[in-house]
Amino acid sequence: MNKDLQSIVLTEEQIREKVTAAAAWLDERYKGKKPLAVSVLKGSVMFFCDLVRAMNTPVQIDFMTVSSYGASSESSGMPKIVMDLAASVKGRDVLLVEDIVDSGYTLQRMRDLLIGRGAQSFTVVALFDKPARRQVDVKADYACFEIGDEFIVGYGLDYAQQYRNLPYVGILKREIYEK
Repeated sequence: MNKDLQSIVLTEEQIREKVTAAAAWLDERYKGKKPLAVSVLKGSVMFFCDLVRAMNTPVQIDFMTVSSYGASSESSGMPKIVMDLAASVKGRDVLLVEDIVDSGYTLQRMRDLLIGRGAQSFTVVALFDKPARRQVDVKADYACFEIGDEFIVGYGLDYAQQYRNLPYVGILKREIYEK
């Protein structure tokens, strides 16, 4: 276990089981379709890669970078598109893959943007749902895990661009992010 963590909350095996279940749910939902799967970088990249590889449905993939945290542990409430999609969503079934739905600001911004661009359908799969921090009335269509108000890192989630490469998810010690 990383020395900056208070505890490990999810093991590699627990994550793998939920990713497999999410992929099966998506395969059923997209039967006969070829969705555009969009990863919200950088946090969802590990989950995204494992998820699309576990799916049997053919997908086109693309990436967006949206930032609302920077080096902080609190959302700014003003998500900014840093890198946009290369593919058009017009008339497409869009699958947005998120690492965590926290305040809801990023998800709301992404939903409004992609539907406004003409997406035929919009589905959100999130690794984590953190309803205790929700400030906007949005939710994922499928969330692998619901968590409390802990600051978690690992499996793509970071604090100040660190800890993303941990193969498990742990709670970051307060003294690390309250410096």
